[in-house]
Amino acid sequence: MGTLFKKKGSKQWQMGVSVAGRQLCRSAHTTNKSIAKKLLARWETEVFEGRFQLIKTNAPTFEDWANQFLPTIPHLKTRFRYASSVNNMKPRFGRLRLSQITSDRIEDFKEERLTAGVGPATVNRDLAVLRRMLRIAERKRFIARSPFVEVELLEERSTRRKPHIATYDEEERILAVADPHIRVLAVLILESGLRSNREALVLKWGDIDFDSDTIRVRESKTAAGIRNVPLSGRCKMELLAWRNRLGPEFSPYVFPNMRNPERHLTQIRRSWANALKLARIPYFWLYNLRHTFASRLSAAGVSDLFVAQMIGHSSPSIVQTYAKAIDEHRRDAIRKLESLRPKPQPTVAPSTFTARPNGVAANLSRRP
Repeated sequence: MGTLFKKKGSKQWQMGVSVAGRQLCRSAHTTNKSIAKKLLARWETEVFEGRFQLIKTNAPTFEDWANQFLPTIPHLKTRFRYASSVNNMKPRFGRLRLSQITSDRIEDFKEERLTAGVGPATVNRDLAVLRRMLRIAERKRFIARSPFVEVELLEERSTRRKPHIATYDEEERILAVADPHIRVLAVLILESGLRSNREALVLKWGDIDFDSDTIRVRESKTAAGIRNVPLSGRCKMELLAWRNRLGPEFSPYVFPNMRNPERHLTQIRRSWANALKLARIPYFWLYNLRHTFASRLSAAGVSDLFVAQMIGHSSPSIVQTYAKAIDEHRRDAIRKLESLRPKPQPTVAPSTFTARPNGVAANLSRRP
């Protein structure tokens, strides 16, 4: 039950309620008792419905909270990535309690990392992990409010590495010299847009339906990544040839570890780099073939929404990052534009005119 009272020497009413055995007081900021009673009743309702929550007094340190937070990340590679960011932040926040991590301290961390030569994109990855940790801490009432309401991430688009969009000529050169498993993997990504490590390399033969020409992605980075991907005729031909080469019963995985067929392949960077070297193409990440897939879809006139669905993103906004227009399609667009322009038609045949010295045209078809 709440109470109203006045402090000595004050004309404004004070409100008091009991929450979890603790007496809390606050000013009603009014001298009108009727209004104060209504404010007190509203406050009592908030307390009763649980909307007024006390901050816990035993908030952990950043390091202790990180040790609780990381095991809750289900995907091992994501957990490994988050652990890397946590290690970057420990020197600055490790011994601080969560309530001591302020917006000013976060800004100092940003400046410290940038001064050390770390790129804005990398700093943002660390900040994103910290933001998620503090959001959960706020939900668990270890802190009253996340300081990220006053913190902005760094602008990174201008410094972001631009993806390499493979041309059709580069594609043919790579496939001509690549090891068999790299050839199949490259075709699979170019024709389906699968993520190289999290979707393509873990793919099983049971996830491919050659009758309905679909690939079922069962494991992905996000929930939107769980999807059915249409299987192109070219990709289907490559996969069937690869399965016949391995043997149908060799491994449940499309890309098996040859020393242990019960596990999938994990290390392909050296083989990919060797294929690029033999094709005389400067090195670029295998992941960029996914960018190439998205770019080719966009160049073919597929809407951003469907491109996003094909590559396993929940929002089409990411397509601007993935779907960079291909130069040859840009040139083709200009040619199409020029073809629409009507050609000028001469009113009189040019061969029937000549110019006199005084600049007046004379009709040569007339006789003097």
